[in-house]
Amino acid sequence: MEKTVNHKAWFLVLPVLVLVAFSAVIPLMTVVNYSVNDTFGNNEFFWNGLDWFDEMIHSDRLWAAFWRQVMFSAIILVIEVPLGIFIALNMPKKGIWASVCLVLMALPLLIPFNVVGTIWQIFGRVDIGLLGHTLQALGIDYNYVNDPIDAWATIIIMDVWHWTSLVALLCYAGLQSIPQAYYQAAKIDQASRWKVFRYIELPKMKGVLLIAVLLRFMDSFMIYTEPFVVTGGGPGNSTTFLSIDLVKMAVGQFDLGPAAAFSIMYFLVIMLISWVFYTVMTSFDREDAQK
Repeated sequence: MEKTVNHKAWFLVLPVLVLVAFSAVIPLMTVVNYSVNDTFGNNEFFWNGLDWFDEMIHSDRLWAAFWRQVMFSAIILVIEVPLGIFIALNMPKKGIWASVCLVLMALPLLIPFNVVGTIWQIFGRVDIGLLGHTLQALGIDYNYVNDPIDAWATIIIMDVWHWTSLVALLCYAGLQSIPQAYYQAAKIDQASRWKVFRYIELPKMKGVLLIAVLLRFMDSFMIYTEPFVVTGGGPGNSTTFLSIDLVKMAVGQFDLGPAAAFSIMYFLVIMLISWVFYTVMTSFDREDAQK
């Protein structure tokens, strides 16, 4: 017997599709228009072809910002993923303390991005900030405004403080889904703590870990508000990431053509990385389904 399919549910999705069309597709088309045209104002455009894209591809400024962005994302992942796993493994599994830990871990995620930047901007000041003043009192020459290394350290610590909770909560959810029978079997076999983690917990967390890595990489690759509030991209251009450089080009210099080409290339890179992660995640799901 052939199963009938009711397509009326699409009418519920239609308002969302219309909203997305106005809020995403139309602005995207505007950006595409600017990326292949030049203008001298008065809403008059002149065909420029792919010259803006060629200029951006050969721009030393763009590549410098790109490698700073890649370095930042790599450092963030190397720190936050293992730290999030460690925190999740040591969180209480049940009881009142489990609820308390979950609430405390979720608190940093509730703080808006610009507030996080403002908190750490004040926190790191050597005159009134607790961190900066304490380090100066200990004889450590710390100044994130003038020293690129201090600026990088401040931004990395800020991001770790803000987003490690996300990795920890996702890993905690993965751990909670593991049946107790696995732990009981490992206890009977007298498996060590490392073997329990290696052969039971880590494989069961594989799916949520991929989601955590994807979310953290995407967010770190698009980070803007926090470093802009703290350092403004300085000192010099040491913390000028792709998003900050793009805003400076579009808003600060009003180079709409190059900025539009820059943003499309930025968008395509993020889409490519998302596709790679999606392919990896679906391949893992197929492997698990076949077992």
